[in-house]
Amino acid sequence: MNTKSLVALSLLVGMGAVLHAVVPPILFGMKPDMMLTMMFLGIILFPEKKNVLLVSLVTGVISGLTTSFPGGLIPNIIDKPITAFVFFGLFLALKKLQTNIVSVGILTVVGTVVSGIVFLGSASLIFGLPGPFAALFAGVVLPATAVNTIAMVVLYPIAFTIVKRTKLNQQVISG
Repeated sequence: MNTKSLVALSLLVGMGAVLHAVVPPILFGMKPDMMLTMMFLGIILFPEKKNVLLVSLVTGVISGLTTSFPGGLIPNIIDKPITAFVFFGLFLALKKLQTNIVSVGILTVVGTVVSGIVFLGSASLIFGLPGPFAALFAGVVLPATAVNTIAMVVLYPIAFTIVKRTKLNQQVISG
């Protein structure tokens, strides 16, 4: 892991933290997790296991510290690494075919849904949920999926171009 990768990943996490902190809660204290988009972008741009582990742990802690969900720290710390490695595995599988805006959008949908299920499931087991699972899933996870996918479709081409032009990552996939 080089310094340039660390700096780029920390910038993505920082932007995600700001987005996560300013987004208001939607239902029962839950709000869409905008940090997921930045975590997914970091995984796509710097696809190495150590980067995935680092960005997922940092994202989990910061997301947990800025959440409005009661007792949300532990579920966030559980959720982010699981989601990151599921996303990473799917990304590697799709990368062999082709990585483009459509595949990145589909990965974001799947990753956000996985994150929502893992978060709600772990929160339910550890602390209990402030409302029914189905209501929280439909009222928070599905809208977050739409918002994250739109954000990724907008941000991915921009970030990919910047990383490619600055030669920030020699392993960046062709798009």
